[in-house]
Amino acid sequence: MAESPYSSTSKSNPQKVLIMETENTVPQHLLQLNDEDDNGNKNKNKNKDTDEEVDQNPRVMTWANIGQITEEEEANRPLKKQKHRSLVMAFPQMGDAAAITAAFSGGLPPGISGTNDRCTVLVSNLNPDKIDEDKLFNLFSLYGNIVRIKLLRSKPDHALIQMGDGFQAELAVHFLKGALLFGKQLEVNFSKYPNITPAPDTHDYSNSNLNRFNRNAAKNYRYCCSPTKMVHLSTLPQEITDDDLVTHLEEHGTIVNTKIFEANGKKQALVLFETEEQAAEALVCKHATSIDGSIIRISFSQLQTI
Repeated sequence: MAESPYSSTSKSNPQKVLIMETENTVPQHLLQLNDEDDNGNKNKNKNKDTDEEVDQNPRVMTWANIGQITEEEEANRPLKKQKHRSLVMAFPQMGDAAAITAAFSGGLPPGISGTNDRCTVLVSNLNPDKIDEDKLFNLFSLYGNIVRIKLLRSKPDHALIQMGDGFQAELAVHFLKGALLFGKQLEVNFSKYPNITPAPDTHDYSNSNLNRFNRNAAKNYRYCCSPTKMVHLSTLPQEITDDDLVTHLEEHGTIVNTKIFEANGKKQALVLFETEEQAAEALVCKHATSIDGSIIRISFSQLQTI
């Protein structure tokens, strides 16, 4: 029996220490470690209500206190010619703070607080005749690594999905709430359960090689968006044609246009569907499927036209 592409051949990495020291992790225009801001005003603590815990040693940089500096830190700061070092607090809800900072250097997307600590989401109004755990994995893994998924047998149109951390769960709730899939409008909310207990009826994806955020996490965060009409395909066979793409995807909806291109010596493609729902169906059904022996990757593209 062929091994499922969702299975893993490697062990999962343990959670890294909560406080990690990096160089230039937070972009310089956010750190503002110079004496004065762009208007010539001294930097001051402006978020006292949200900055109660930052006067500890060592001081940690968070989204709430970026740009602030205490008088003690000012006195002890090294010379400007030396490299600035920043401490980034990897909160439980932000398991990879360095990647998040690199992705959202101008600030978190509108509607994303970055403070959620609930890792499990509840999805309802699913189409029970067409959905399964792997299809849910394909959709929700666009927003973070998946730990476990459980379809609720007592409520066939409900499922629990445990994400890698609270920030990833917040992205999934934000971008997928109200999305259309298989004729249903999804309801996506935070679950009251902190995690999904391993059980025979639970699918475990914690070690899956298909979890997208194990590599290039910053890029994956940057491309997070709600479902669109355009999908991007990568890891395609070198001899792929437009007809091959249409044949592989046309059962999921009307294809308006396709474009095959090459990046870094590898074939990629854009496929424009008539509706967001058709594109979402193609993604959940055909991500991690094979074309001429190549396991393809599909994600939503924010491009409007080809």
